[in-house]
Amino acid sequence: MNLPEQFLTKMKQLLHEEYDVFIRSFGEEKSQALRVNNLKIETDDFLQKSPFCLEQIPWVETGFFFHGKDRPGKHPFHEAGLYYIQEPSAMVVGEFVDPKPGEKVLDLCAAPGGKTTHLASKMNGEGFLLSNEIQPARAKILSQNVERMGIKNAVVTNETPDRLAERFPSFFDRILVDAPCSGEGMFRKDEEAREHWSLGNVEICHVRQVNILKSAAAMLKPGGRLVYSTCTFSPEENEGTISSFLEQHPYFEIEEVQTYKDFSHGRKEWVTNSADDIEKSIRLWPHKMKGEGHFIAVLKKLEGDITPCLKQPQAKVDSIILKHYKEFAMQSLNIVPTGKFVSFNDQLYLLPDEMLSLEKLKVVRPGWHLGTCKKNRFEPSHALAVSLKSADAKKSWNLSVGSEEIISYLRGETIQASGEKGWYLIEVDGHSIGWGKLAGNCMKNHYPKGLRWMGNNILSKSS
Repeated sequence: MNLPEQFLTKMKQLLHEEYDVFIRSFGEEKSQALRVNNLKIETDDFLQKSPFCLEQIPWVETGFFFHGKDRPGKHPFHEAGLYYIQEPSAMVVGEFVDPKPGEKVLDLCAAPGGKTTHLASKMNGEGFLLSNEIQPARAKILSQNVERMGIKNAVVTNETPDRLAERFPSFFDRILVDAPCSGEGMFRKDEEAREHWSLGNVEICHVRQVNILKSAAAMLKPGGRLVYSTCTFSPEENEGTISSFLEQHPYFEIEEVQTYKDFSHGRKEWVTNSADDIEKSIRLWPHKMKGEGHFIAVLKKLEGDITPCLKQPQAKVDSIILKHYKEFAMQSLNIVPTGKFVSFNDQLYLLPDEMLSLEKLKVVRPGWHLGTCKKNRFEPSHALAVSLKSADAKKSWNLSVGSEEIISYLRGETIQASGEKGWYLIEVDGHSIGWGKLAGNCMKNHYPKGLRWMGNNILSKSS
């Protein structure tokens, strides 16, 4: 593996006697892992059904290493949102954010969605999760992952941090800033990160990170928790960024949190004008644990003014769309979702209760997508399907994970079936995966075209 020369020189100066074993870790096989989505399945239940060879990750109860021979990325359980494939060190971040059901939580730099889906699982569908991504293409990927994991209480935005700070002053109980960084911790798995690295980019990232943290600080309630993380080794972007932030925001402090035995701590001697308690921050090293490089600082806001937020105006909803939705729901669902509805063109969404005004925000997903009104009829969304339990639907059709029928369904093909006509919640081993509509003896396939398996996909194929 070709590593940048300036990076090697820098790390040798920092690590001294640890340098050789650190460099050798780049030649070792990377660890792979998945995290069980407790919104859809309990961990013990998943372990009983899992076809993979799994090993518990010590620092996260729902996380498991999988072996190289396993390819869970194109398994029906993945499409049903039963787990998220996530780098094992990255799971530490969500554990330290530790959101509680009912809280208001912000993931400020959220794409592609691994940490957002971790936070949502911990919130158990209660409270409000705002997931933001500044890059439009990545925001769409974030929204897709929110949908696949069956998350109901999240809004996805495509905004700058300072614009959100204007809208949500002193609003959130917990905020995650998984900051854009130089990506040194991903060198082992990402060739592009190695190619784009430079000392100049490290400094650019540091400046950007301090500005993002400034916006995050304005959005956090007094007493709230702000977790800052990067996937880089660079002291300038880690200890340096946190020290600069604390110098400008003295009403924050670094919290000491319980750590796993193989975790390390921040290094005061690596930056000038270091914060007094920088050793309370956390470093994850690939030569000390099974995972890539990360830095994490858990911060607490001690004081601050409570600035009134904009009141939530009445959400605008098309009465015709709402009428057709209610007709569908009464015919097809045992539990009819209700609350604050909003419609955009022919799309119907259910807003989280705590969401403020959507006006003048770039919103990718304004809440739980319920469906679309087409030709005076309501067509339920894929997001609605994958967030439902079997008992929530009046009619369901279960497919075995090892059957030809589930492969046919994921390819978008029709399925032979018999029963009462209408909408059916399609399941794989009892877990929702999409919609089908039965007419005659033919179950018409409503699995989204953009998600359908192509060619000769098999259960073990990776994504």
